[in-house]
Amino acid sequence: MSDGFERDATDSATTASGRAARLPDALRLGPVRLQVSDLGQSLDYYTMVLGLQPRETGAGSAALLAEGEPEPLVELVERRGVAPVRANSRLGLYHFAILLPDRAALGRFLAHLVKSGARLGASDHLVSEALYLRDPDGLGIEVYADRPRSSWRHSNGELAMATEPLDTAEVVAAGRGEPWTGMPAGTVMGHVHLHVGDIDAASRFYHGALGFDRTVWSYPGALFLSAGGYHHHLGVNTWAGRSSPASEGDARLLEWRIVLPGESDVRLAVERLLAAGHPVVQEDSGWLASDPWGTAFRLTVS
Repeated sequence: MSDGFERDATDSATTASGRAARLPDALRLGPVRLQVSDLGQSLDYYTMVLGLQPRETGAGSAALLAEGEPEPLVELVERRGVAPVRANSRLGLYHFAILLPDRAALGRFLAHLVKSGARLGASDHLVSEALYLRDPDGLGIEVYADRPRSSWRHSNGELAMATEPLDTAEVVAAGRGEPWTGMPAGTVMGHVHLHVGDIDAASRFYHGALGFDRTVWSYPGALFLSAGGYHHHLGVNTWAGRSSPASEGDARLLEWRIVLPGESDVRLAVERLLAAGHPVVQEDSGWLASDPWGTAFRLTVS
């Protein structure tokens, strides 16, 4: 049975059997690794505003976890003197997105943000409801909750997504007036959204070579991709125009992580990337690769 998502576009890599090569349905995302200008300042923001729990990992770095989660969602690396990023000014990170377990948690988080006076944006994407923030270095953050998959709609194989006003009163009401006490158990990294230089080239890399399924391809200036029928684990857009990639002197995304269920899944993904001419480096903590604009990601085993 088809789930409606695009498998066999002309730029798809194929296996020896001729079937489109895909990342496994059990794929999930691991932590994002961020370069920030002031670790103390960032820790204050990620703990007090977002409600993550800090864990020191060494001089100039820290990991941040959700309640009850052994794996961090965010890893911060301090590099003094890096410049804050302006919205849509660099290729690389547009935002990373933290997925809450339910709408009630999103309502409690929204009420907390309003009470604390945090600057935020809000959108209804049909498949999800989302809040948007920027950390002290201007790095984009989304915190969201999914709508039930049974409510997601498709047309001609494409998932329906949009950017509409969020009914903030309804979302806050879902929190039932309960206090926000930090990121709850079950919070995960939901997706990563990147600025790229070209949508077709991004499709050839992330869909054709790496093996993500394309889920939304008619959204203006953007492409959304996933595994396992999710609305998206990855978004890419050209909204930064002719900007240059983020550099060592910028606050930036250092890498994001794709976690696959088995060694064989990682090996197949690495082989597809190499066959398409993209370098991949093996390290103790997984295989490191970069997209055509220099944004790095790591393939690891669950």
